[in-house]
Amino acid sequence: MEENRMKVLVNDEDQYSLWPTYLDVPAGWRETEMTGSKEECLAYVKDVWVDMRPRSLRLQMERTTG
Repeated sequence: MEENRMKVLVNDEDQYSLWPTYLDVPAGWRETEMTGSKEECLAYVKDVWVDMRPRSLRLQMERTTG
């Protein structure tokens, strides 16, 4: 059933979110290649989101540590 399908979104800060497939993607987010059940999407996010720091923070830390 389409109501139970989820998609994985990501924003410019490399933060991930699950979103129902029947809703439009909100501004500031884009779709990844992953669509499936909530459990499948959560497993995908667990595999790919290994550094939860926002991209801007990671870049700032890289600049200060050389």
